[in-house]
Amino acid sequence: MSRDWVAASVRARALARRRLGPAGARRLAAAAGADEAISLLADTSYGHDVRVGDSMATAQHGIGAALLWNLRVLGGWVPRQGVPALRALAAAFEVANIDEHLRALHAEPAGPTYRLGSFATAWPRVVATTNVHDLRTVLATSAWGDPGGDGTRTISLYLRATWMARVAATLPMTRSWMQSAAALLVTRERMLGSRAIPESVLDAVEPLLGPGWCDAPRSSAGIPELPLDVGWVLAGVSSPDELWRAEASWWRHVEREAFTLLRGSSFDDVPAVAAMAVLAADAWRVRAALETAAGHRDDLELFDAVA
Repeated sequence: MSRDWVAASVRARALARRRLGPAGARRLAAAAGADEAISLLADTSYGHDVRVGDSMATAQHGIGAALLWNLRVLGGWVPRQGVPALRALAAAFEVANIDEHLRALHAEPAGPTYRLGSFATAWPRVVATTNVHDLRTVLATSAWGDPGGDGTRTISLYLRATWMARVAATLPMTRSWMQSAAALLVTRERMLGSRAIPESVLDAVEPLLGPGWCDAPRSSAGIPELPLDVGWVLAGVSSPDELWRAEASWWRHVEREAFTLLRGSSFDDVPAVAAMAVLAADAWRVRAALETAAGHRDDLELFDAVA
């Protein structure tokens, strides 16, 4: 045990206590409109990146930026050998940045990107590209690997699947989380997509879901047969309209397990990863609360049911 890990573990647990929590998120959801909810949010720990008067889109991005800020703060506390773990988690923000860059390359409205700093993998080279072919070339020569196609859907799905596999390989304590996340990813595509899942994506998730699952018979609802240890995430899902319940169930599951890890006494990378999982779940809940306040969700009872 090193003093650096002790300090990082203490800091991680302190950061986790800054979450808004279910009660705080519900106060946002019950606000009289998006403006009031955003004003309330700006007066919390999310105020580092959310400001009074922000639009909904800006506030939603600010929630993610606040999460990334906490990750970068934690990166300054962990010893050098702990940085790869946080970089693996931070790669999710690089995926979001690449999504926005793809929109810009297609002359579509693009949102702001996240400041990755030293957590960037390929982003400094990706953002300099001026066409999708060059973007794919950059990815192929980076740790991401070749997406297997130039289509936006292919690239986006491949990056997400690759991120899940990378996190699971780097952080064994997250493997079950990433397996069930991959199950959600492929199920959503099976149920909502009108095209086959790209081969590169199937290859990327194979380390998580095992070989042969993609060829297994589907259920009548279009849900693929998946390994039993990840099938729980799809319990009760029989139509595309119910996928949001599976997503909510996944976040609750991750949050519960992360809290269990945080209550442990280890002084290594586990508290840091668990703290970020808790904060990520909180960010998901807060985003849902803003959508509820803005009238983008059905009602407050629905928010209570999923959050």
